[in-house]
Amino acid sequence: MSSIWNRTIKLSIFGESHGVGIGAVLDNLPPGEPIDMNHVLQFMARRAPNSKKSGSTPRTEADQPEILSGMLDGHTTGVPLCAVIRNTNTRSVDYGNITTLARPGHADFTGDIRYQGANDIRGGGHFSGRLTAPLVFAGAICQQILERRGIYCAAHILSIHGVKDQAFDTVSPDLEQMLTIRTKDFPVIDEKAGNSMRVEIEKARLNLDSVGGIIECMVTGVPAGIGSPMFDGMENDIASMIFGIPAVRGIEFGTGFGAAELLGSQHNDPFYMDGDTVKTKTNHHGGILGGITSGMPIHFKVAIKPTASISQEQDTVDYKQHKDEKLVIHGRHDSCIVVRAVPVVEAAANIAVLSQLMQHNALEPLEK
Repeated sequence: MSSIWNRTIKLSIFGESHGVGIGAVLDNLPPGEPIDMNHVLQFMARRAPNSKKSGSTPRTEADQPEILSGMLDGHTTGVPLCAVIRNTNTRSVDYGNITTLARPGHADFTGDIRYQGANDIRGGGHFSGRLTAPLVFAGAICQQILERRGIYCAAHILSIHGVKDQAFDTVSPDLEQMLTIRTKDFPVIDEKAGNSMRVEIEKARLNLDSVGGIIECMVTGVPAGIGSPMFDGMENDIASMIFGIPAVRGIEFGTGFGAAELLGSQHNDPFYMDGDTVKTKTNHHGGILGGITSGMPIHFKVAIKPTASISQEQDTVDYKQHKDEKLVIHGRHDSCIVVRAVPVVEAAANIAVLSQLMQHNALEPLEK
């Protein structure tokens, strides 16, 4: 099924944007792992909209995960961890004019064909970005398991509509900097660049439009030797999880597409010994060679498209009546979803990395 990510860790996402609730089921988590729910809620709050996040939707939800199974006395039990998040602030009337009109950039038309007209279109239904809330819940659980082993993941806004932030140091990342970024409502390294990004977002909002951007993500502390070649590599799992995030249009590891413009002598990362540890002087490979981690930081960037729901009049079709139409989208929407997507990218990476570690029996056991 399309909403099940089936690796060593199995993740199922269920629900619709305007349904009773949404949620996640995580199978095969290690038992006996202490989970701090306050930290989970803090992680989830980074995805939620608020007035401090430029361009975010005015729709607010409590996003309080209700644990149905898999935890006892604050520890994982080893059986499937299931959580439901109730929807409490839906306004389905906003979608009354799009019953048969295809919203440009949305999956209304393709979803209607795929599910023979039975799909829930309210708020995008199961195609909605609202479904990233249970994904972030799952990633927050995995984050705590990883960080207990010294593995840390952080992301920030690298650019919005051409305005660029300072990039991570991909060879020797600053852990304090990474952790500080995770506490910011507008996650950038350079505050001046962040202010310029806010201006671009506000311009788009005033023009009834939207903007996209790029998120840069770093994972440190992953040992060398995790992953496999061909179809079961670390890149494969991270990419497949990242593409489960609505609005993602691309991902590149290390130098990515920029590698096509380099010579081999420029792109190759020279090896050297740091005591008994093998390292590379540069990290064009993004911490992964042949699908297998090298021990250098895992580094990748994610392209996020402009929010598809804009308030300008647009050309479309009535796909039931087979005629051209005009459409103005109503409702509550982000003029830029990049800000709220940052923790979603982190969550996806956490799940993929933990799954790969468990697949290779490389997850260090907890001390009793």
